[in-house]
Amino acid sequence: MPVLTRLIPSPVVVDISRGALDDLAGLLADQRISSSGKLAVAISGGSGRTLRERLSPVLPGADWYEVADGTIDSAVTLADAIKGQRYDAVVALGGGKIIDVTKYAAARVGLPMVSVATNLAHDGICSPVATLDNDNGRGSYGVPTPIAMVIDLDVVREAPPRFIRSGIGDTVSNLSAIADWELSHEINGEPVDGLAAAMARTAGEAVLRHPGGVGDDAFLTVLAEALVLTGIAMSISGDTRPSSGACHEISHAFDLLHPQRAASHGEQVGLGAAFAMHLRGATEASGLIAEVLRRHELPVLPTEIGFTVDEFVEAVNYAPQTRPGRFTILEHLDLTPDQIRDAYADYAKTIRS
Repeated sequence: MPVLTRLIPSPVVVDISRGALDDLAGLLADQRISSSGKLAVAISGGSGRTLRERLSPVLPGADWYEVADGTIDSAVTLADAIKGQRYDAVVALGGGKIIDVTKYAAARVGLPMVSVATNLAHDGICSPVATLDNDNGRGSYGVPTPIAMVIDLDVVREAPPRFIRSGIGDTVSNLSAIADWELSHEINGEPVDGLAAAMARTAGEAVLRHPGGVGDDAFLTVLAEALVLTGIAMSISGDTRPSSGACHEISHAFDLLHPQRAASHGEQVGLGAAFAMHLRGATEASGLIAEVLRRHELPVLPTEIGFTVDEFVEAVNYAPQTRPGRFTILEHLDLTPDQIRDAYADYAKTIRS
């Protein structure tokens, strides 16, 4: 008998709404994630303290742990601290660094992890990947998908708008990543998971074509849903293929070559996506991505994030080395630095026209 369905790793509950934090304890109890309220809650030393003051009365059984930074050392330290304490779950309350550290720590001690995102900067809020700094720079570690996903739109609004804009760039870059995945399938026969691709593409298109902005609840809801869908798409495919292609290779190159000057992840991958779409001859798609990035005050040229054209050419040339074995438009074209420079000049001219 054929297998008619498959199980999809995803959160048992996703709550994206205004005031979602106020009912966090009830949500965890209702979903049987933590009936006792015995929780380990990881927070930052900054904004996390304010949220702790707000939530402590409604989470009386929680123990609170401050996370120093987004390193693997911090993740191991957190895991050691919560090990053997008989918690029902580990809650990450914060941005991407806190969530990634907590995902890794929870996986290390075998506890379910609840993701409570306080900003919408990137798709790691609900992904099966923890991106952590280490002695060699930065590494990506496979972890279980969060068991629950909570996003309070009121809290998200309090974060600086640049975090929302970063999430926009990260989600829109899905479209370039999917195009790279399909190119690898066409050239190399790499399998494409159609469901994962459909979810990631839908997420990118939803944000790309929504008329709202960073101050609009309807737009923030769509962006939050898109980031969650992208994370689930990665869980389905078992890797980052649905959301990471040439766009992310270029961003990783900026991070490695200029670690003290790199812009936000979303700014870099958004720019990388627009350029990568131009490289593949998808001028209309490249122009649309650039237009939407501009509308949301995101960069479309490297000079807008403090990099010269020479530095951009260097980053694009170096980019394939950041993900050995991954095939994108960059590996396919295998351009020389002079060819990259010419392609960039044409890209810059095209999006300005």
